[in-house]
Amino acid sequence: MNQPASEPLPPEAGVVGLKTVFNILDQWGCTAEQAWSILGMKKSTYYKYRNNPGSASLTPDQLERISYILNMHQALRVTFDNPANVKGFVSMANHNPYFNGRTPLEVMSSGRFGDLYETYKRLDALRGAGL
Repeated sequence: MNQPASEPLPPEAGVVGLKTVFNILDQWGCTAEQAWSILGMKKSTYYKYRNNPGSASLTPDQLERISYILNMHQALRVTFDNPANVKGFVSMANHNPYFNGRTPLEVMSSGRFGDLYETYKRLDALRGAGL
């Protein structure tokens, strides 16, 4: 059974998502270097988009990264009532097998898409989504 291809997002949706993700990354305490690594951007591109999000021309990879970050933030908001935990959880050492004492932020900051995805899966599981 063939399913229709999903409609591409209008560019404005990516800009809104990017602005929101910049705020989330700030709340998580990310450095600029961590943020551009997580978003899969070059340093110059990060600063260009940070200073003028409306100029963003996001790749499909970057849009997917934005989606994962938005979903991780939502999972944390559903899991925790305390805003300090929502904002600080990714900076806390995690001794579960995948993280092995590293923080989720350390793992995501590798810049590898797989690390972002694996972190997302584990944060999503916190709210009962399962692994």
